[in-house]
Amino acid sequence: MNQDTTTTTATPDMPTLAGQMAQATQSLADALKNLDGQFASLHAKIDRILAAVDDGDLQASAKHDQDLRSKLAELETTNRNLKAQADTARRKTLSPMVSALLAKEGVEGDALIDKPVIEKALAGLSIEQRIAVKSELARAGILV
Repeated sequence: MNQDTTTTTATPDMPTLAGQMAQATQSLADALKNLDGQFASLHAKIDRILAAVDDGDLQASAKHDQDLRSKLAELETTNRNLKAQADTARRKTLSPMVSALLAKEGVEGDALIDKPVIEKALAGLSIEQRIAVKSELARAGILV
């Protein structure tokens, strides 16, 4: 009989078991309700995305993107052309020091100048000063 009483006390009685089953069922029902709410939210988002595609909002965005790409290509072409023009354009002004130096020798600053004339005009300067004046004249496009 000792074994009978131990077996009876070790197993839960029917009302306790029924209560635990009811709690588990309620927990599953709550989880199912939460999942159903999340599903409805995702379904609404998908419907909005489909509506946007059907209305052509995404197509308009692609067209806008294509317009921006064509404008970018046009601006790059213009930029290249301006850089090419800048490379060919020459500086037409000289510093006052160089203009004064050339005027002493009777050479006009905006005319093309031959090297022998420059050498004669720069004879009184140091080598560094000659190099500086010649490079400025070359940048201005005046030195032949």
